Amino acid sequence: MNNARPIIQVEEKVPFLKALPLSLQHLFAMFSASVLVPFLFNGFAKSHYLEEVLKMTYEQVQQNPELLAQYNSIQVIDPALVLLLNGIGTLLYLIICKGKAPAFLGSSFAFLSPTAAIVTSSTNYVENFKQALGGYIICGLVFVIVAFIIGKVGTSWLDIVLPPAAMGPIVALIGLELAGSAAEMAGLLPDANGGFNFENILISLVTLGILIIGNLCFRGFLSVIPILIAVASGYGLAAIMGNVDYSAITAANWINIPEFVIPTFKFNAILVLAPAALVVLSEHIGHLFVTSNIVGRDLTKDPGLHRSLMGDGVSTMLSGFCGSCPTTTYGENMGVMAITRVYSVWVIGGAGVISIIIAFIGKLSGVISSIPSAVMGGISLLLFGIIAASGIRMIVEAKIDYSKAKNLVLTALVFIVGISGISISLGDKVQLKGMVLATLVGMVLSLIFYVLEKLKLTNDVE
Repeated sequence: MNNARPIIQVEEKVPFLKALPLSLQHLFAMFSASVLVPFLFNGFAKSHYLEEVLKMTYEQVQQNPELLAQYNSIQVIDPALVLLLNGIGTLLYLIICKGKAPAFLGSSFAFLSPTAAIVTSSTNYVENFKQALGGYIICGLVFVIVAFIIGKVGTSWLDIVLPPAAMGPIVALIGLELAGSAAEMAGLLPDANGGFNFENILISLVTLGILIIGNLCFRGFLSVIPILIAVASGYGLAAIMGNVDYSAITAANWINIPEFVIPTFKFNAILVLAPAALVVLSEHIGHLFVTSNIVGRDLTKDPGLHRSLMGDGVSTMLSGFCGSCPTTTYGENMGVMAITRVYSVWVIGGAGVISIIIAFIGKLSGVISSIPSAVMGGISLLLFGIIAASGIRMIVEAKIDYSKAKNLVLTALVFIVGISGISISLGDKVQLKGMVLATLVGMVLSLIFYVLEKLKLTNDVE
């Protein structure tokens, strides 16, 4: 039974041979999403070059070796550099949080749309990306400033602006919002033509089944590495079925030196990117609540929300100075902790160290890149579901009184705003939607209800 499985606490050190596979689980969980961001950044530039400069399709470009070479040479960011800075950023975060908050910092998706607008504003893609880097640094600085303010005024305001009736559903939305991407990776949603790839469905369901069995039945050391076992089993099945693309392994060099990029600062670029900082700020608070719920400690008080925000801000600033992506705490790694009950910062730090090493060893990076999306889709179905369940658990454990209208209305509207697809545009490039918009709505409503309650205008009987 799960209750009998030992918990490895936040500060607990783990022997190297035991910690290595535990750290690899975290690396597998974050790798595909974190590396996807730089690939998308480069893809923005390539697509713009294809459509606006060459005015050709990719198939036409393939027929011309010279044009194909030009197309393939376009790169604004080195994915290996992202792995390096994610690893360094994670270690810095753990240090700033005094080793009390287990979290892995990966590439943030919140900056995709504004970065695309900046990178494709002209054909000088690298110079444009340098401007985006300057914007990342300012966004990281905003995090640091907010962290200093919170450090001075404390976190008691969180109980007012994000009471359990709002925070529980917000945490649940983090998992629910990711459910679609997990189902898509697993092959459980139809493709553009309305069809299904039944081989991918088989691979993902077998992977999920092994993960479920491992989570319920494995004992001893095997009980803390069910994700690693499920990934290896799913990969093996995919290889037997011929569904593994080994090109990333064969094309990679053994030794790889990441390429750094120097930022520049342009006011327009900063203005375009600034709203994304609000998105990541809301996301960060939600993630810290999830992690607190998983490890059974209030991390907003110790080490403190201010230290957590500071760690993320410093990591994002460092990434901007070096030429990498902004960072954020990753829901995938929270799911790993929830399943394995391993919360040790030493294990998370080990994943950060491995990420740094892989940045310099291309073949290892290629092996992880070759893991089929169906395998990670099967894993993610349970990971994201557990995050959603953590939100429900918060509601249950807080013993919220839903006979009170304010609690019922607050939970109801947060869920509806988060799930319905409602969005608000900030300019042309940034949208507030899903969990982020639900967080803002929850905060505004909570403040209104607090004022009404203080003025004794509500009809709830205390």
